[in-house]
Amino acid sequence: MSELLLPFQLDFMRDAFVIAGLIAVPCALLSCFLVLKGWALMGDAVSHAVLPGIVLAYITGIPLLIGAFAAGMSCALLTGFLTDHSRIKQDTVMGVVFSGMFGMGLVLYTWIESEVHLDHILFGNMLGVGAADLWTAGVVGGLVSLALLARWRDLMLHAFDAAHARALGLPVGLFHYGLLAVLSLTIVSTLSAVGLILAIGLLIAPGAIAFLVTRRFGAMLAVAVAVTLAAGWGGVYASFWLDSAPAPTIILGLTLIFIAAFMWKSFTIRRAENGRASQTG
Repeated sequence: MSELLLPFQLDFMRDAFVIAGLIAVPCALLSCFLVLKGWALMGDAVSHAVLPGIVLAYITGIPLLIGAFAAGMSCALLTGFLTDHSRIKQDTVMGVVFSGMFGMGLVLYTWIESEVHLDHILFGNMLGVGAADLWTAGVVGGLVSLALLARWRDLMLHAFDAAHARALGLPVGLFHYGLLAVLSLTIVSTLSAVGLILAIGLLIAPGAIAFLVTRRFGAMLAVAVAVTLAAGWGGVYASFWLDSAPAPTIILGLTLIFIAAFMWKSFTIRRAENGRASQTG
């Protein structure tokens, strides 16, 4: 029994459990809106595009959080501008913008001498988080969670049918750019834990899983949070015994849960169809 509790006796493992819990709630809540709105690629774009902001912030000596947030918002606003003023579809514009900004970030990174390893930026360093990382994740995650929960019904309507939301007098433009700002902040809060590349897994998989197994949006939010917490803490615990990095283990856990949810949903649909067929026969 004492061996099973060994991960909880190590300071760096306890910090990993704490930050996994802190980022789980905002990522899970936001993922539901991203899935409902069809913004999966937007999350991917912003998560990659923050790299040049991080590098420039390091060069100029300002907090990395500010640089990452500015780059993420610049990517989102530039994508919207190009989409509105060209015939190119939004997914194509996002692909061009985020790949270009990510490439610029890599070029800038090769020009500087930094103690921060690129792997920690791209894939996170959950076992090396400090007090500042925990405070950042806690404060940003708390503000994001409160904002989403306070207006979740209006945001749901905006994500599901923006035209109807506008007809009801809701501030559609404010919700649109507010979600972009929340997306950028959430990615910033996950940087130290899962990095840029794996952040998209936390921002999409929970909402996709909850969408498969629920019919009401309120239940979708609750299921997404529960799944992300289970995968986060379970992934950190499993990584200790598998001698693997916690962040990829968490994403792998979410992927396995998604596969299980998909198979369960397919089975229930097939059983319902067979039941209707037998009744009509």
